[in-house]
Amino acid sequence: MPSPDGQRGAREVEQAIFAAGCFWGIEAAYRNLPGVVSTEVGYCGGDFAAPSYEEVCAGKTGHAESVRVAYDPNVMSYDQLLEVFWSIHDPCSLDRQGPDVGSQYRSVIFYHTDDQKNEAFASKGRLEASGRCDGAKVATKIEPAGRFYRAEEYHQQYHEKHHRYPNRSDSTCAVDCGRPDQ
Repeated sequence: MPSPDGQRGAREVEQAIFAAGCFWGIEAAYRNLPGVVSTEVGYCGGDFAAPSYEEVCAGKTGHAESVRVAYDPNVMSYDQLLEVFWSIHDPCSLDRQGPDVGSQYRSVIFYHTDDQKNEAFASKGRLEASGRCDGAKVATKIEPAGRFYRAEEYHQQYHEKHHRYPNRSDSTCAVDCGRPDQ
């Protein structure tokens, strides 16, 4: 795949898509990790073409709020991205993260390749074996990545634009992006 600037061979870049509740916090958690080239929030997993935020929030499109992560696998492995995914949300909750309720906030790993699929299932198996969900099954789904629709511009890098962080009391997002409570 070409690098984000369009130059072939300049940098190897792969993509991953994760849904884990409010996409603002998910994006913030991944955005500045070593090896992450870019992030963008959007909608994945639905069957409605070019949905708007309002349509997704109404729960009628089948999409989940998602983040597409472009990363350099020579610096950050897919398994490391999965570790971050499990650490920033509650994978035991079905269609809910904190105050955000509905299928648009479900936990999903959208895979692009068989390798990603296999790593995702293995990672989920390790999480289930860990007992984190008190003996219950992990609610996270693992599905093929369908079409990703980029969300409206005002949602991109939302926390950076508004100087808000998900783990602060003044935030509207239940996803922990790992930023200190400043």
